[in-house]
Amino acid sequence: MPRRSTAVLQALAAVAPGTPLREGLDRIVKAKMGALVVVGDGPEVLNICSGGFLLDAAFSPQRLSELAKMDGAIILAPDASRIARANVHLVPSTQVPTSETGMRHRTAERVARAIPVTVISVSEDMGLIGVYVSETKKVLDEIPRLVNRANQALATLERYKTRLDDVSASLATLELEDVVTARDVAGVLQRAEMVRRISEEIEISIVELGGEGRLIRLQLDELLGDLAVDASLVLQDYVVDPNDLPSALAALSDLSDDELLDLRHVALSLGRGVLDLDDPLQSRGRRLLSRVPRLGDADARKVVERFVTLQGLLRASVDELAEVDGIDGLQAQWIKDGLSRLAEASILDRYA
Repeated sequence: MPRRSTAVLQALAAVAPGTPLREGLDRIVKAKMGALVVVGDGPEVLNICSGGFLLDAAFSPQRLSELAKMDGAIILAPDASRIARANVHLVPSTQVPTSETGMRHRTAERVARAIPVTVISVSEDMGLIGVYVSETKKVLDEIPRLVNRANQALATLERYKTRLDDVSASLATLELEDVVTARDVAGVLQRAEMVRRISEEIEISIVELGGEGRLIRLQLDELLGDLAVDASLVLQDYVVDPNDLPSALAALSDLSDDELLDLRHVALSLGRGVLDLDDPLQSRGRRLLSRVPRLGDADARKVVERFVTLQGLLRASVDELAEVDGIDGLQAQWIKDGLSRLAEASILDRYA
């Protein structure tokens, strides 16, 4: 599932509840009028404008709703601080594809596809506000529906996070015992990606809610604040080339929702080709090292490069750890003690 682009998020933030632009759009909806608004008055926009009149006035919600009484489009400055033109006839190329049916919405989609600007259409008949950015269309929901959807997503996120913590702890135990399979790794990656996708959907809802999303933000931060596992750390342990981590993360992110439910597709993100889910794998130990206090990321990478596998790292003495560039005797002892505590805790959890 591709991530929502920055341009889309910025457009949603500009029309979030509490913003002047949203107030103006809400006024248009309440008056049962339609409107076509372009946020941007650069040369590309002016090239497809015909008729209308130059206004160049400071933006206000009242002015926007009054100008919407005319049939033409309203052109705003890129930051929506000024109304540049009004009652404009937009003439985008008819070669630009559109899936819309109404004239106002067809024009909005064509302009957004052809020019990098945000286009907003307000349906006169249905009272819906549509935001168009490039290939994306987003119909704005009412605040109560957004809050309800975000709360449902938070409840789902909490359940998935609990399950992620469970499979992550199980993987740590299997790594220490050196009995990891591709199925175990794919299971953790699957849950981590699910948590990421759910949290991303909540982030989008928070953007759409604007100032009304503060409580949702606090709950999301609390849930993710103690997230015990990161897909990037798991991939660093098992991907063929740790230096090509961005490609592995992209492969995981690009999985469709149906593919994400199939562990065989998830395992492909490791870059090892088609794997039997029961194939044994060996951890490099990067994820467990991230749980050792006072050990920086750069030093952890050096330790992993020196000992190659987690089992090699576990067998290393304090003196051998201290031979790693940048690791002194005190840090070596921290690493040895930290890994020993993790192993003891894992055994107690498994057999208690």
